[in-house]
Amino acid sequence: MTLTFAPADADAIPLHVIDADHLDAIPDAAQTWAALHSFKGGAGAVLTVPGSDGSIAMALVGQGGAKARKRGRFAVAPAARKLPAGTYKIASGLEGQDLEEAALGWLLESYDFDRYRKPKPARALLVAPAAIDAPRVEAIAAGEALTRDLINTPSSDMGPAELEDATRTVAREHGAFLEVITGDDLIPSNFPMIHTVGRASTRPPRLLDLRWGKTGPQLTLVGKGVCFDTGGLNIKPGGSMGLMKKDMGGAATTLGLAHMIMALDLPIRLRLLIPAAENSIDGNAFRPQDVLTSRKGLTVEINNTDAEGRLVLADALTLADEDDPALVISMATLTGAARVAVGPDLAPFFTDNDDHAVALATSAAKVADPVWRLPFHDPYEPMIEPGIADLDNAPAGGMAGCITAALFLRRFVESPYMHFDVYGWCPSPKPARPKGGVGMGARAVLDALPKLLNL
Repeated sequence: MTLTFAPADADAIPLHVIDADHLDAIPDAAQTWAALHSFKGGAGAVLTVPGSDGSIAMALVGQGGAKARKRGRFAVAPAARKLPAGTYKIASGLEGQDLEEAALGWLLESYDFDRYRKPKPARALLVAPAAIDAPRVEAIAAGEALTRDLINTPSSDMGPAELEDATRTVAREHGAFLEVITGDDLIPSNFPMIHTVGRASTRPPRLLDLRWGKTGPQLTLVGKGVCFDTGGLNIKPGGSMGLMKKDMGGAATTLGLAHMIMALDLPIRLRLLIPAAENSIDGNAFRPQDVLTSRKGLTVEINNTDAEGRLVLADALTLADEDDPALVISMATLTGAARVAVGPDLAPFFTDNDDHAVALATSAAKVADPVWRLPFHDPYEPMIEPGIADLDNAPAGGMAGCITAALFLRRFVESPYMHFDVYGWCPSPKPARPKGGVGMGARAVLDALPKLLNL
């Protein structure tokens, strides 16, 4: 769906953002009305103030106090759903980065996945504050909406072919070039593990390779595009399979990020690689204890067919590395261990570059897109070395699962590398994040790119 600001409107309703610790900031004309309605400036609380003719003269929205803001983000965003339909403009209470966060949060709160039902009634619209870069905020919101739409779409309508279609649509919009290798053609093209993971499905696997830009440092994004994961022969129980339409969340996030980069015309060369497959069961499905040979030549013992994401990523990462990019970033819904470590709200990331880690963490805090660094812990390397082959795709023991998965991926990249183990799902509604698919880490990366790539 399209998330945009309302056109400038002189008659837009003034919106005053109120800090719960500073209720004296409520306009004098609304003080009595606010007291009468017990408006305390709590995060997301709204109050409309009538004029003499009964129309809305102004609106108040609470952002909570300092403690509430520390515990959450996008405090103003719920106003987009709670206020009556109409056009509003922020008149007081915010400036700088807080103003941009509120404006972006308003757009993201307005997101609605309505592909399979009637759209909701008209919503409250916001005039872009003059002090923000409105086209940039709209581009970010559009990229996030794309990510959410892709993740929310059930696998019946979002298989490898449909993911290719979505990528092709983005490529056409921005004048990018897209090359696709499909099905058995993956074998002579030397993408054996992508083919192996997807060959049992009736929907052929494929590698999507998008290129955009002619000058500047090259950034290569690699997104896991497993459109549904049964677990293969190590089949998942039903409870664990319920959300596997989101197992292409890494691909969805990188595609959303790619849209942001291209829409903003950043001075870089962008490459996006998406290994798209469905991990299904059939007579030709790969088996536990099989040994696969990767594009890089490293052999991999399969000790769990449900650890398939790192296999398709390995071939794509090898390709990414072959033209010496300035930076490779992979994103994947890779391990449950990451969720045990940091929960659903944080995107853990791995990098060996301390400067990159600091830049990313700084940007994440700035743009309200939280991330957390985990280590490429070299002493755990023996855990992914099974003896019979070069690598083990699922080390026994169950300890440090997100770290060993990241170490596995790092074996296929020589270029500067950063990996995100994202969840891609909001389990319950939060401000600016309805329940369902959600991007993680993309906005932080976008903001940090000037430092990551020395732009």
